[in-house]
Amino acid sequence: MKQRFTRVLIAGVIACAASAVGAPAQGGGADLTGAGSSFAYPIYSKWASIYAQKTGVKVNYQSIGSSGGIRQLSEQTVDFGASDGPMTDEQMAKAKGGPILHIPTVLGAVSITYNLPSVKQPLRLTGVVLANIYLGKVTKWNDPSIRALNPGVSLPGSDILVVHRSDGSGTTYIFTDYLAAVSSDWASGPGKGQALSWPVGLGGKGSEGVTGQVKQTPGAIGYVELSYATANHLPVALIKNAAGQWVAPTIEGVTEAAAAAAARLPATSDFRISIVNAPGRAAYPISSFTWILLYKNPANATKGKQLVDFLRWALHDGEKEAPSLEYAPLPPKMVAMLDKRLNDINLAAH
Repeated sequence: MKQRFTRVLIAGVIACAASAVGAPAQGGGADLTGAGSSFAYPIYSKWASIYAQKTGVKVNYQSIGSSGGIRQLSEQTVDFGASDGPMTDEQMAKAKGGPILHIPTVLGAVSITYNLPSVKQPLRLTGVVLANIYLGKVTKWNDPSIRALNPGVSLPGSDILVVHRSDGSGTTYIFTDYLAAVSSDWASGPGKGQALSWPVGLGGKGSEGVTGQVKQTPGAIGYVELSYATANHLPVALIKNAAGQWVAPTIEGVTEAAAAAAARLPATSDFRISIVNAPGRAAYPISSFTWILLYKNPANATKGKQLVDFLRWALHDGEKEAPSLEYAPLPPKMVAMLDKRLNDINLAAH
């Protein structure tokens, strides 16, 4: 019953894109506006709903993809951006509003989902095989490299339909960061980034679009944040991690992937760190932080204070909501570091 309730809750949150939280507010507009990551949309939408009820402050968050969030923040058309791939030094230097801070909010898993109705047990895949699928080198579901990983499983001889993001995406950044870490062919070919020149496949806009493509197309494979696969009752693959273990995307696996992150962060860290292919027996290898991006010197001091207050609430009270949407909360040590980092935001009028 608990699992069914959780899935219904996730589906409901994702479906709320047109609700009062996720759509432009009537009569006066939202107090805060943000845009970006669809990976983080379920948790940000829920936070916004709870926070509005508690404080009356409305947060209008639009799921437009990480690249869109970076662009809108850089152009100062939103109060905050959101991304699953950190901004580059070059991107930050071009932003109109000066220095930008990266505030990690939660951790999540990018799951590999697929549409193979005849396969009842979870499919097993390695990073190298995944890279070869997305490179167009492995084109059939019964390819020897896939059969070798799934002994005793009757795999169809149908074509693999590759689905990827069509928009600039932090989810793409996490996925390709992982592929580049485990496959030299991928690292020297498409590489990693929020937007790539894909060798093969069809594009879907947002995690919602990729999920929809996979769900309606037998033989498809795609990558989405775990809650999207769960809400749509799609299977997820087991991935072989750095310790040689077959692991599913779980909160526990993401937590273990992040376990050493806070310990190795210096007090001066800007929090732009990767945890893909992390060590640890249970670590899920396609894991990442997701970040809220904001200016160190907000153009509007009143909105700047509202945003800092919202972030402090999110880092403490909001973190408690993360597991219900299949995200992992931040390590306590990192929360303490972020509390101090928020003190660096200049809230004086200027």
